[in-house]
Amino acid sequence: MITGDVRRAIARAVAAEGLPPADPGLRPTGGPGQYASSVAFAFGERRPHVAARIAARLTQTDGIARAELTGPGFITITIAPEELAALPERIANAGPACAASDALHGVTVRKPPARDPLAAPSWEEARAALAAQLTARLAAAAGATVTSQEDMERSVSSPDPEQCAVGGEATVRYSASLAEPSASPQPQEAELARAVAFAGADAVRFSLARAVPGRAVAIDRQIIARHVLGNPAYAVRYAHARAASGVRWAATSRAVSLGRPAVPRHQPADPGELVLLDALSWLPERVATAARRGRPDEFARYLEELASATIAALIGAGDPGTARVPPTGRLALAKAAQTGLAAGLGLLGVDAPGRL
Repeated sequence: MITGDVRRAIARAVAAEGLPPADPGLRPTGGPGQYASSVAFAFGERRPHVAARIAARLTQTDGIARAELTGPGFITITIAPEELAALPERIANAGPACAASDALHGVTVRKPPARDPLAAPSWEEARAALAAQLTARLAAAAGATVTSQEDMERSVSSPDPEQCAVGGEATVRYSASLAEPSASPQPQEAELARAVAFAGADAVRFSLARAVPGRAVAIDRQIIARHVLGNPAYAVRYAHARAASGVRWAATSRAVSLGRPAVPRHQPADPGELVLLDALSWLPERVATAARRGRPDEFARYLEELASATIAALIGAGDPGTARVPPTGRLALAKAAQTGLAAGLGLLGVDAPGRL
């Protein structure tokens, strides 16, 4: 959500300078609340001058504390602390829409076949079919239009600057092999069915979603069925259940109840909380990037990082099983993590359990 704010601020600054729309090129800096932009690189040799002008305008934007030049034309944007503090409430209020953006407004993506990927005749065909479906789903969440027309390309047009979409022209070709399933089933078909029966459809689906294209798909049904944090198919769903249990316990403990005086918004200072907030702030951007690149596996791996940050931030004093009631800020953070993970898993078509 914060990345959406930053995108729109950059788009307004670019337009105010009389420049054509350009991709903000947002990247993490490694510091919570900081976002690096390569937008000036779209303007060639003018980039140092353009970057300086855009940075000057960004420093006058509400919610942005600083905008500084770093490297040969990069802009590092630091949001105000109160913006980061407000993120949990914004995510909780947005619900599943916390993963949505308008980053791909103006993009048209072909709708892939609606067949069940888990019924494919081989692991690779299952991965490819699922990747095509997830790419379209992620693109729709990022503001793209999904069409059923037979054109095998998507075109990216120059959008309204306020929409902050990607500018220029680009094409993404879907493999024709995805159009129809293989005529002759492969021996792997039985193995895939056994994996679903043994580990569950959610574990198989997540494991396929994170499989890297161009590499052999090697999924061991016994490994993906394990209830250990080293198993990504389990860890992400566990993190959601862990956050949900924290929210339930706090509510049962009456940590927050009607009639209590308003509590000032929590200003995060704990390193674990800051890491989790930073990861959550990237959710819509990670959706858009994965869709743009046709790499849903990158989004699945981002969810793994978000799950790791959630577990690290929420395990400790004041969690279920201790005598302390968590502070209001910790409760808001748990609710935000629960909401963000549920939205991400939902985009992958994987259940987000409240208990595991």
